[in-house]
Amino acid sequence: MITEEALPTYQTFLNTLDGVRDETGASLTPWAIWTRAWTAEENRHGDLLNKYLYLSGRVDMRQVEKTIQYLIGSALDTKFENNPYNGFIYTSFQERATFISHGNTARLAKAHGDTNLALICGTIAADEKRHEAAYTKIVEKLFQIDPNGTMLALADMMRKNITMPAYLMYDGQDDNLFEHYSAVAQRVGVYTAKDYADILEFLVGRWKIEKLTGLFGEAHGAQHFVCGLPSRIRRLEEKVQRRAKQASTVPFSWIFHREIII
Repeated sequence: MITEEALPTYQTFLNTLDGVRDETGASLTPWAIWTRAWTAEENRHGDLLNKYLYLSGRVDMRQVEKTIQYLIGSALDTKFENNPYNGFIYTSFQERATFISHGNTARLAKAHGDTNLALICGTIAADEKRHEAAYTKIVEKLFQIDPNGTMLALADMMRKNITMPAYLMYDGQDDNLFEHYSAVAQRVGVYTAKDYADILEFLVGRWKIEKLTGLFGEAHGAQHFVCGLPSRIRRLEEKVQRRAKQASTVPFSWIFHREIII
């Protein structure tokens, strides 16, 4: 939910991309209309989850709201360098990641008897799946018209790593909040290193990266790098799983400083 609430940052970075930015804030170009509509829909996700948590009484909303405030204030360096190729590759990856994480949360909620949260997260996951479809189609078209440039952009983004939007989250207390949050997500199966590898493998297949021909120089090397990356990430996941067996606990201010295994 905290990630969903940092929408001002996400709309801002989409509007840094050359050729597709909303120049006036009310532009009637297709790109600008899409960005505003996407932002509006994502905003509903954050609002719904925020209200659910508030009404549930299970979390310390003061700490949640402080975290949102800090996160929006900290912004996010996506390393797009104003390149729309980079931007749409990132959003393709990120939308699939949120589809997976909301879907996994829905399954966990259902398994633990919270049918309302399961319905909410399942509905949001379906929205994220549609967003993913849009962004992956954009990148698919980029591969058709500029395969070399798009291949270089994909390799560039993967070398930088697809950074999760909330990596600068802070609650005023825990300087390693995102690291601890990610460890819990990994442990309970909301979003894992395996999911990261699966997403990349899915996109490699979706964009038919292995079948691309006629690439020149660096782009050919980039193709080889990207196609070999999922297996390298899976080996990293094995190390993560081994570390997870050395469990410790950390208090989370969002749930009244309850100690959680990470």
